[in-house]
Amino acid sequence: MIELEGVPELIDPVMVAAFEGWNDAGDAASTAVAHLDREWKGEVFAALDAEDYYDFQVNRPTVFMDGGVRKVTWPTTRLSVVRIGGDKPRDLVLVRGIEPSMRWRSFCNELLGFAHELGVEMVVVLGALLGDTPHTRPVPVSGTTSDPDLARRMDLEETRYEGPTGIVGILQEACTHAGVPAVSLWAAVPHYVSQPPNPKATLALLNRLEDLIDVRVPLGELSEDARAWQVGVDQLAAEDSEVAEYVQSLEEARDTAELPEASGEAIAREFERYLRRRDGGSGPPQPGGHATADGADGPSFRREGPGSRPRSPNPPKPDADGEDSSED
Repeated sequence: MIELEGVPELIDPVMVAAFEGWNDAGDAASTAVAHLDREWKGEVFAALDAEDYYDFQVNRPTVFMDGGVRKVTWPTTRLSVVRIGGDKPRDLVLVRGIEPSMRWRSFCNELLGFAHELGVEMVVVLGALLGDTPHTRPVPVSGTTSDPDLARRMDLEETRYEGPTGIVGILQEACTHAGVPAVSLWAAVPHYVSQPPNPKATLALLNRLEDLIDVRVPLGELSEDARAWQVGVDQLAAEDSEVAEYVQSLEEARDTAELPEASGEAIAREFERYLRRRDGGSGPPQPGGHATADGADGPSFRREGPGSRPRSPNPPKPDADGEDSSED
């Protein structure tokens, strides 16, 4: 039994989790949870024992100086609590860590033990995957669940994926077997500009999370970072004719596929979000991310070899596990 000390009784708590590694293209998901923790000043109340779940030759500890004293930070997963104020206050339990190297079932059971003790009503796991999506268009975010009733109530996709999975998929299935409602939100990151950070994808995940759990997330400088990121990638693309041509082909494919959705529900959804943010005084959300024009500390294009054209895999179909269901 997990005993929690110093944690007050929570109000309508939702657990939001993200893990660095295989499920976290562009660090978009882990950065989203870090943003929530920073903006709402989360208080860490628990950390899983690193010895139980991590191979330290894969995820090495780091040494740092603190007031002249050498200390060690071990790779682990930490849990914190943030309270969202307003007319209808509620609490979020934030889980942020690294995909474990071993004992995944025990890892998930320990997290579910915390969820049970805290009275968590739903678990939302954030992830990001590489895909054939142009950086110039809104980031696609898919919401999936294994629960048919939850899929109907919250307008989510019911996952049908079969194949290799990561800790996000395992945690979602563990929640399902434990009777805890669970949802995965996946952002698609352009494979040709995949290195972190990708604030545009982070922002898209936070916007989708807002809609899902009906909260307003303070964005801070994230919207401005997003605009700067896109400007930087635009400039890099303009300097490479092959990349520019490839991006244009992705734009055409994306626009053709989404023509039926260009009106109606999609536009209404974005307009409702704009009104909510305008009423809150923060203005409409903008896509974005931070990058430098020369790419020195920002994005650069991924190529298979010197002078080669950017790779074009089969279009991915995101699912609850962050895999694409296309064949190699």
